[in-house]
Amino acid sequence: MKFINFIIVRLSVCLALGIFAAHYIALQFRYVLFCFGLVIVSLCLVWVAERRRLLQGWFFGLLVYLTFFFMGMLNYSLHMPGLHTPYYGNCVSENKTNVLVVKIKEILRPSSYYDKYFAEVQQLDGQHTNGLVLLQLRKEEGSTTLFVDQQLNLLAKIQKLKAPLNPYQFDYKSYLYYQGVGYETRAAWDQVIHHAKGSSSLKGIAEHIRGHIIQRLANSSIDSDQRAIIQALILGQRNDISKELRANYAAAGALHILAVSGLHVGILFILFSGVFSFLRYFPWGKIVIALVVVLLLWSFAILAGLSPSVVRAVTMFSFFSFASMFQRPTNSYNTLFLSFFVLLLWNPNWLFHVGFQLSYLAVLGILWIQPMLYSWYRPRFYLDRLFWSITTVTIAAQLGILPLSLFYFHQFPGLFFITNLVILPFLSILLGIGLLVVVFAVTYTVPEPLAILYNFLIKLLNDFIQWVAGQEEFVINNISLSIAEVIALYVLIYFTISFLKHPKSSGIVRLIASTLPFILVQIEAEHRLKTGELVIFNRYKESLMTYSRERELLIFNDDSSAVLNKFPLKDYCIAKRVVKFSSEAIPQVFNYHGKRVLRLDSLPVYPGEKMDILWLTYSPKVHLERLLEQTQPQLVIADGSNYKSFIDRWKKTCIKRKIPLHDTSEEGAFIWKELSVTRMSL
Repeated sequence: MKFINFIIVRLSVCLALGIFAAHYIALQFRYVLFCFGLVIVSLCLVWVAERRRLLQGWFFGLLVYLTFFFMGMLNYSLHMPGLHTPYYGNCVSENKTNVLVVKIKEILRPSSYYDKYFAEVQQLDGQHTNGLVLLQLRKEEGSTTLFVDQQLNLLAKIQKLKAPLNPYQFDYKSYLYYQGVGYETRAAWDQVIHHAKGSSSLKGIAEHIRGHIIQRLANSSIDSDQRAIIQALILGQRNDISKELRANYAAAGALHILAVSGLHVGILFILFSGVFSFLRYFPWGKIVIALVVVLLLWSFAILAGLSPSVVRAVTMFSFFSFASMFQRPTNSYNTLFLSFFVLLLWNPNWLFHVGFQLSYLAVLGILWIQPMLYSWYRPRFYLDRLFWSITTVTIAAQLGILPLSLFYFHQFPGLFFITNLVILPFLSILLGIGLLVVVFAVTYTVPEPLAILYNFLIKLLNDFIQWVAGQEEFVINNISLSIAEVIALYVLIYFTISFLKHPKSSGIVRLIASTLPFILVQIEAEHRLKTGELVIFNRYKESLMTYSRERELLIFNDDSSAVLNKFPLKDYCIAKRVVKFSSEAIPQVFNYHGKRVLRLDSLPVYPGEKMDILWLTYSPKVHLERLLEQTQPQLVIADGSNYKSFIDRWKKTCIKRKIPLHDTSEEGAFIWKELSVTRMSL
């Protein structure tokens, strides 16, 4: 710990806290700028007053931390798309067809019916603009995939991205917001007026090279599944990995291998440093080695798509290289947090990327926990040391990311250490041969013996992953953690490791005290689950209602077995920690929390009596105004099983009658929480 500079750690934490505060508080830009300026002026005045003192007072230190806190808030605000003019989102009119000029920036994983891209809106109805949009082009017979830097002129409507329509559904809107995308547009090819190659960019050139390599690999004898893994390992291109293969890697605890990150960059750093080590015997040799290695690493990062994880890793190893070049003592903690600080200044939205978070936590876990684990056993032989080192690194990294990975992925691969023990020693071989394959693919063609060898090695890897994933009894699924539980679990891990590092009586007290937050959040979670909740989901062409209470779920659907493990019930069951299921047909009339609900389907037969809520399903052909007159409901609900034209007509009728209508396709699922322990009755 001799060289750890705690200042960079504290300043990095203050910067990150400022970014979090700006995201959740959402102050106007002028207020953030005013606060930042006020703190800067105060800091300068205090420094002038205390500059002759050997050590500044606590107030000066507080102002320094506040400066970096508001720097984080200001930096986050500056990266918001709406702040920059002329941002296209400020010129968009809903339900209006616009003339767009867009330039493709990134190729995304396609869906069943659409090819997806991030595109920069360069013009909107003749006005020069900027900002990213999610472009979805319908797949048609004979249509081709666009490439980066291609420019399109098209007629299309720009719409705001929709929030999730069902509880605990993946929030695709927030995910894209952190990418700088707030709108989407869908179009067919007959809406494209013109398309041609635009001006070249560095990313476009790299994408062109990557596409050329992928095409050469496709022409080789390497099988499709093996080729998809090669593309992920070397090129950072994961779009061609099948869902089944991806699920196998996740269940085996090897998903990190498919994301180019610190593991891959570290191996390449060692490989490149070894290849050019002969230069150290020449004048300025160390400087040349550092510059060449950094240049090659950044070339690899560009070729791999500049994902946050690979940028983090390359930035960190670049600092290592420069420290070596200037023969300065360095420390992994300093380098880690310095790269963290620099990258958040460059793009504060990366703080909310799952890969960015897991990448830094894994490295932090390795740096902090692995030396302690390794000291518990001192192996004598090389192979013994190798496997013990891999085991301790794997466990340390897993402890670093465990709470957050459970929060995001709801899964724990029990055999993760076996997977890493087998794979990690051979990953450097796979990367080395993979680079050789890429070099041949760029220059000419992949030699057949090399293609057969690499195909065999990757197939061995895939078969081993499939075998590990098949041991289902070691894979714990459907784990649910709240944000509070994640924080409490990290607190518990921190004090546990601290006690193991320095076992003292005071450490025992802190360790016991650290269990209190975890116990409290568990009690709160159990209390929350006791509250009953009725949900009418938004499901396309289908009606679905559930009632949950105390880890039990009652499903009202025509075929509950068909929807239990599918969207949207799967995520809902995980979040509610459901352990017991039952099902019934959807009743026509039921009571819930003192309210009578009438459900009307395609057969418009109903009791002519007063109801509190009217639920319309399967587009009933009914005279709604007469029905409202007879039942006098306080609320009308229309779910996803209805035709949109019917819902639009019902909305007009409800507006005329001054009765609110809840359209699940627009407003999301209808959620009705209990205020007491009253159960529903049919």
